[in-house]
Amino acid sequence: MTIAVQIGTPMSEASARPAISERRISIVGAALVALGPISLALYTPAMQELSVAFGATHAQVQHTLTAFFGGFAVAQLACGPLSDAFGRRPIGFVFMAIYVAASIVAVFAPTIEVLTVARLFQGVGAAAGIALSRAMVRDLFTGQASTRIMTTIGIMLAIGPAVSPTLGGLVLEVAGWPWLFVLMLAYGVVLVAVLVFAIPETLERPDIGLIHPGRLALSYGRLLMARGFMRASLVIGLSVGGLYALAIMMPFVMMGQLGLTPTHYGLVMICQTMSYMLGGFVTQRLMRRVAAPKLVPIGLGIVGVSAVVFALGLRLFEPSIVSVILPVQFWAFGIALILPATQTAALADYPHMAGAASALMGFLQMATGFVAGLTVALFADPIIALATVMPAMGVAAVIAHILLAPRRRVAAG
Repeated sequence: MTIAVQIGTPMSEASARPAISERRISIVGAALVALGPISLALYTPAMQELSVAFGATHAQVQHTLTAFFGGFAVAQLACGPLSDAFGRRPIGFVFMAIYVAASIVAVFAPTIEVLTVARLFQGVGAAAGIALSRAMVRDLFTGQASTRIMTTIGIMLAIGPAVSPTLGGLVLEVAGWPWLFVLMLAYGVVLVAVLVFAIPETLERPDIGLIHPGRLALSYGRLLMARGFMRASLVIGLSVGGLYALAIMMPFVMMGQLGLTPTHYGLVMICQTMSYMLGGFVTQRLMRRVAAPKLVPIGLGIVGVSAVVFALGLRLFEPSIVSVILPVQFWAFGIALILPATQTAALADYPHMAGAASALMGFLQMATGFVAGLTVALFADPIIALATVMPAMGVAAVIAHILLAPRRRVAAG
């Protein structure tokens, strides 16, 4: 049976589920997807203070970031398929409840070990945001409408880790580190309310059979073997994953090496946000005349320029705020051109398992950031780490885009 889908409108006029406007799903999706980046980066300005407050070593405080990364990455692989089986809203409720409970524990954590466990479960709960937001868009929209919505979601995906240190630094100066987790708790409660009041179920036909181990393995195997999916997912993972790697490295570079205060560090990182917002504005204007996929090579080219500036600039010149933040701005601008088309392309062919596809895409994104974060620990100098890890991720994103391009069919005869 063929179901006609009108691009830019909800998938079926005859469907019993309520229609949801582009604007509403954009706002809800953006709010959900921002949970992970904000939870990751909001407290990075407080890492030195946490070390003092708990009498912990730098490595122990670093483990709180690693725990969040691990929970966030791995839990997506469960969250996505579960939402395909039981629906987006019930799974969203469960994971948001985990996030809220973990945030309460973090606020009152008596030791660094308890905080680390709380961060692990915050990561598990936050996984629903990035996995479900993209899946809900795929449930309802395709084509240019999906691309427009993904543009908004992509903005939040990139802005989250940039704005959060600024807010975190200000809160740290005024109220102290526990209030950073109070903010996370409040955000989690708001998202529960959003799921209750702002959006109905978007999945028309949940299929509990999709969580059978055999079918789940086949689903993930099919995705991993699909060139189009892996091409888009790796480009997203390596480019956006670079922002998560930056969230780990930048506090030690800006505050540890260049001597910025937490507040000044947060204010400087606004440059990343502004650059991405400019890129998003340019992308939206260009999409009126140019198909979104044609913007991807341009965005990757800009990310490639950023990789070169990271690799050479930080080695040839004395590190400064300008020499560090300039390639970050290039990187953020390039991502704005990359995300809309790649997110839509990764999910386009998988309406029956959009949750699993979104989850695997998110896992690859977080896994690259996680591996980059672990790699940073191998370097004694955070400047050299920044000048090595970021170029490697940028070059790898370009290579993935080239090597996994669709194979050209040769005409017979």
